[in-house]
Amino acid sequence: MHIDPHDFWQVLFAPGDVEEGVLAGGNGYAAALPDGRRIILPLRILPGNSERAVASLIVNQASFAVLDALADALAETLGPERPDVVVSVPTLGLPLAEGVARRLGHARKVALSTSRKFWYDEALSEPLKSITTPDQAKRIYLDPRMLPLLAGKRIVVIDDVISSGSSMRSVLRLLETAGAEPVAIGVAMLQGEVWQNNLAEDVHCPIHGVLRTPILARSGTTWRAT
Repeated sequence: MHIDPHDFWQVLFAPGDVEEGVLAGGNGYAAALPDGRRIILPLRILPGNSERAVASLIVNQASFAVLDALADALAETLGPERPDVVVSVPTLGLPLAEGVARRLGHARKVALSTSRKFWYDEALSEPLKSITTPDQAKRIYLDPRMLPLLAGKRIVVIDDVISSGSSMRSVLRLLETAGAEPVAIGVAMLQGEVWQNNLAEDVHCPIHGVLRTPILARSGTTWRAT
């Protein structure tokens, strides 16, 4: 199945339209929603290793229909946790978290930030790195004014993707500094399996992903799951 690059993240396909997994021709990956529908994701070769690739999801480039489907699924999964507050991880977790918070009936969310405002406290920050931006040194911050919104509350954390788990580890350490511990974590996509070991010591709550995709290895002219 050939997919026009403009269709990535844009269309919800019925289960009978496309099989889950690497598309014939190796130009994309069909990831399955819990209800069986598929979203086509582009493959990205990992930096420094042309033999490995991942299925990529850029939430803020997705169609509203795809974003709604992801938010619907997460809100349904996280609802039983009875969260009082949705905490969003920048940058791509922000639109997803807003959709989830609205569906849970919340009036607002608490947004973490990678942009330091002059009134922020450096003590309420953690170093941050990501598989998609390995060469960028950033920090993640919590606005001190948000502390009262977290105190004693049932918190869920929303991000776009967990891959290595390094970004989420930074988020959890920041929340721990703020005296907060989430009752659940929700993401649009869980990528590979490495994150499970990397987060084992830091996570004490369920992690829910709408989509699950493997790390891929080159196999001739296409890719296979590792």
